[in-house]
Amino acid sequence: MDIQGALREPVPGAVIPREFRRPYRRRRSVDAWRAVTIAAFWLGLVATLLPWWWNTPAGFLRDPATSLTAVGRITGLVAGYVLLVQVLLMSRVAWLDRWLGARDLLHWHRDLGVFVVAAVLAHAAFTVLGYAKLERVGPAREVVRLLTVDKYTGMLGAFVGTGLLVALAVLALPLLRRRMSYEVWHLLHLTSYLVLVLSVGHQFAVGQEMSAPGFSRAFSLALWCAVVGAVLWGRLFAPVRMNLRHRFRVRSVVLEGPDMISIYIGGDRLPELRVRAGHFFRWRFLDDRNWWQAHPFSMSAAPNDDWLRLTVKVVGDHTAGLRRLRPGTRVFVEGPSGDFTADRRRQARALLIAGGSGIGPIRALLEELPPRTVVLYRARNAGELVFREELSLLAEARDAQVWYVTGGRDDPGPRRAFSPRGLLELVPDLTRRDVYLCGSAGLVDASVVALRRAGVPARQIHLDPFEF
Repeated sequence: MDIQGALREPVPGAVIPREFRRPYRRRRSVDAWRAVTIAAFWLGLVATLLPWWWNTPAGFLRDPATSLTAVGRITGLVAGYVLLVQVLLMSRVAWLDRWLGARDLLHWHRDLGVFVVAAVLAHAAFTVLGYAKLERVGPAREVVRLLTVDKYTGMLGAFVGTGLLVALAVLALPLLRRRMSYEVWHLLHLTSYLVLVLSVGHQFAVGQEMSAPGFSRAFSLALWCAVVGAVLWGRLFAPVRMNLRHRFRVRSVVLEGPDMISIYIGGDRLPELRVRAGHFFRWRFLDDRNWWQAHPFSMSAAPNDDWLRLTVKVVGDHTAGLRRLRPGTRVFVEGPSGDFTADRRRQARALLIAGGSGIGPIRALLEELPPRTVVLYRARNAGELVFREELSLLAEARDAQVWYVTGGRDDPGPRRAFSPRGLLELVPDLTRRDVYLCGSAGLVDASVVALRRAGVPARQIHLDPFEF
């Protein structure tokens, strides 16, 4: 029995069905691949800048105008290269996801985006100032000259691209980003491809290193072809091939709670699908209401030969419309993606912490993690708890413990449970476990702080990427 604001362990249920008994594997070693990727990034940057070094006279720093244009050229080359890398990180090619993980890809993409904006603005500013000094005119007049003189073909597109890039950076600020729906932000973000196209014309038309045949031009063309190929493969050809192969359809929609639904997806040749518990897909339901939107949702059960399951919290128009999905509705699926999986663990045991709808991927992970896993499930009240029967079955079959923590944020039970001392009381060997966290940003942030204070190394804490 659950008592509001306290900790209780559920009573084990019947023997778990055979199809729930999933094997688990040891963690893939991703550290080596991460090091290789970082090394490749820096080697590519060096190869991008070497032609400038070869073709620049040794005494360029003696003249202020030449120095300014040199800084403009360097920042332009760096910005173009990093922009390509940034697009590659979000190309959704499977090997990048396996090497680095969805969370790192997302964070690196965001961090590089800030750098690209700064480098592009520096490139524009130093180039204008350098040319203005050479022509002995003011910066404003030099801007007009660059935009109107025929020999600077592509410069207008470069200025438009810079404006779009700055606008995207401003809209990405947390204060503005939180006010936009997922669909609106996704559509706005697609303009980054236009920025990429505009920069192509600018670089190859007037760029000193890339406008003439040679190593720099050949290397840049090779990079562009590789990135465009990765984007086409990851976002178009691979998803189309997978969906033609598996032909996903809605099997049923089940109400799990007052605002939680589970959607069961069937398809052809599901045993051949390379997917693990903790992975997420981008789901596009091809009915009259939802065909134009694709949203990321994690699976709430480990994959089996008959169906995939996602569990969704109803929080807006799109998720509310999913309750009316009919059996047989076609589904276009992209993925699987993510590194919130059992094979990324470093220790022999694990602690799973879930809050609200975060119980979906946590419940799926319980099937594939080693025995004696501990689950900490946070909810405001007992009515919000879902999958209680399934969790009991899994707990008995896998010799696991499931603790429910209910009550308000300031109630004694939740406050104690999510303190360093409370976590160590519930899980004495906490520092020798991997910890998987999925829930609201507030729950995740507070839990990470408590775990770190309790002595859990950062490398043993795994976060769901779409909670950030």
